[in-house]
Amino acid sequence: MTKDVLLWDETIFRNGEILEMDYLPEYFAHRDTQLQSLKFSLKPAMRGMRPVNCLIKGPPGTGKTTAVQKVSNEIKEYSDNVIFVKVNCQMDSTRFAVVSRIYEKLFNIRPPTSGVAFRKLFEKLVKQLVDSNKILVVALDDINYLFHEGHADEVMYSLLRAHEQYPGVKISVIAIISDVGISYNFDPRVGSVFLPEEIFFPRYGPGEIRDIIRNRIQHAFYQNVVPDEVCERIVDHVSATGDLRVGIDLLKRSGLNAERRASRTISIEDVEKAYDASRLIYLCRSIRSLTEHEKALLSLIAKGGDQQAGDLYKSFHEITGLGYTRFYEIIEKMNSSQFLDADFSGKGMRGRTRLIRPRYDPQDILKCLE
Repeated sequence: MTKDVLLWDETIFRNGEILEMDYLPEYFAHRDTQLQSLKFSLKPAMRGMRPVNCLIKGPPGTGKTTAVQKVSNEIKEYSDNVIFVKVNCQMDSTRFAVVSRIYEKLFNIRPPTSGVAFRKLFEKLVKQLVDSNKILVVALDDINYLFHEGHADEVMYSLLRAHEQYPGVKISVIAIISDVGISYNFDPRVGSVFLPEEIFFPRYGPGEIRDIIRNRIQHAFYQNVVPDEVCERIVDHVSATGDLRVGIDLLKRSGLNAERRASRTISIEDVEKAYDASRLIYLCRSIRSLTEHEKALLSLIAKGGDQQAGDLYKSFHEITGLGYTRFYEIIEKMNSSQFLDADFSGKGMRGRTRLIRPRYDPQDILKCLE
């Protein structure tokens, strides 16, 4: 047995938890300007005042959610009159679901999913805030997913205008938008009370990516597990995608590949083998948030290539039994979410036939749908 071979009860991971997606890193560099803006906006809460609302924008994997969690933890250390709730809008994508998540935080119990009117639930929630003299800060993470069917305006209107109907309640909203080209506009009634501090998170540069990846390597693996050339290959992949989460996932999968070979070091081959899965992390995460009918439509598009809307509807109807109105709504949602292109082809009656085509590689879509 050579010293280069990993024994069955050994591991190259010093602390693998550091490579989990929900891990909150102690080392959070290259975002000082954004952190200061966020702290300044939330500072009024320390004096019993309603914080300034925030609109946080930037591409996926640029530290938006981590920054909000960092600042919220800091506020909790210095003040006990602020209740901070982060809502994942991919999972909780309606007004009732968002308010249920806030209710759960306040009362430590999830409300019934049916048989309870939204108004009754919201009134109980607001009364609790007023009676306890607490300030509520709601972070709507990936609020993009609330725009498709008007839920974003419903949620924002309920939260931001609550003080007009319930004097004394103090609610602030941090809207986090993954800027992937999806258009968004709030209703003027929402915009007039939102008036946010806008904080932009740009893509990390190669030097910043290298610094962050090296820090994760240092704490996640034992010494000399990741050679310099392997680190550089991972940096190159992250720079190409612009998503730091790809790099974190790539480190984890590459390490597992090395262990599978019983190797004490990660090789370039381990990285390349892992990259095929890691590069799809954002696409797969987005597809997981779709309904079964939306996934069925995306599967048809991926398998069929460019199709006219009428032909695609026939196939969709055969599988789901749904009518054309619902089909059209799903097409519009997935077009705005950039899963597909739906352009008018110029053919058919008065040139109104739509041509539907996938925006991602069909094989990548099908892999995420598995």
